[in-house]
Amino acid sequence: MNIFNKRKMKRIVFSFIAMSFMLAASSQKGPSVVSTVDLKRYMGKWYEIARLPNFFEKKLKCISATYTLRDNGKITVLNEGNLITDPAKTSSSEGVAWAPDKKSPAKLKVQFFWPFSGDYWIMYLDDEYRYVLVGDPDNKYLWILSRERTMDENTYSMLLQKAIDNGYDVKPIIRVEHNCN
Repeated sequence: MNIFNKRKMKRIVFSFIAMSFMLAASSQKGPSVVSTVDLKRYMGKWYEIARLPNFFEKKLKCISATYTLRDNGKITVLNEGNLITDPAKTSSSEGVAWAPDKKSPAKLKVQFFWPFSGDYWIMYLDDEYRYVLVGDPDNKYLWILSRERTMDENTYSMLLQKAIDNGYDVKPIIRVEHNCN
């Protein structure tokens, strides 16, 4: 085999391996999501009950997210929290969310800093829109949100189990304190 055929064969083998990895990655569907979401009902204030650790909420407690539907169908997202070390001080960030595929309204994208965006997948939503389980396709981020600052233990346990059923490790989950004014 001459040198050109060896290079060609290496390219073919490399291409085959790369395509295999891409197909394997694309076949990973991620967590299951709810089939429908009425975004108008979803709007309003949600309190963060629990989350997996992340760098952007690391120093916060009394965290909430307020969603407001825009005229163009996108959603303004306002995240707010109080500093753990000085609860009189607050921190907030505003972003935008949208459904890239209108046929999958539970698979939202959220952007706080252009050009970066993250996934916001609604995995479970109470029929009355009182509590929700949100995650991402990589099982890296997870939130339990409620319309109230507290949640009964049965509901909390049920949502944790749904997260586990979707492949999440919930051992490091953080319960968020809501002892601010």
